Amino acid sequence: MSKDDTRTIILDVKDLINFGKEQYANDLTRFLAEMLPQIEITRNANELEIIMPKKLSKRTVRLRIRKFLHQNGLYDEYRPIAINSSDKDGYVVKQKKSIEITYY
Repeated sequence: MSKDDTRTIILDVKDLINFGKEQYANDLTRFLAEMLPQIEITRNANELEIIMPKKLSKRTVRLRIRKFLHQNGLYDEYRPIAINSSDKDGYVVKQKKSIEITYY
C-alpha cells in the first residue's frame, strides 16, 4: 500500500489496561489483526496505531471492537467512543459509568 492509499487511526486502550488487564489489550490487537487482515497494527504504550486502506471505513473497526468486547464479556463494562480532534482520529475504549442505587 502506498502512503496515498492509507490512513492512520488511533485506538486508545488506557481504560481497558488500567481497569481491566494488560492481556485484554494484547487480545484486542490479535483479534483485530485476525478479523481485518488488510490493516497494520503497532502498539505505543496505551495506544494502538492502526494503518488501514482508505476504502475501509472507521465504522468497520468500531464494529470489530464491539464484537471483541461482546465475545469476552466486557460489553457491559466498556464501550468504544469516537475521537475526532485536530491531532487524533480514532476511538477510545472507555469504561461505562454505572450507578448503584440501594433501597433501604
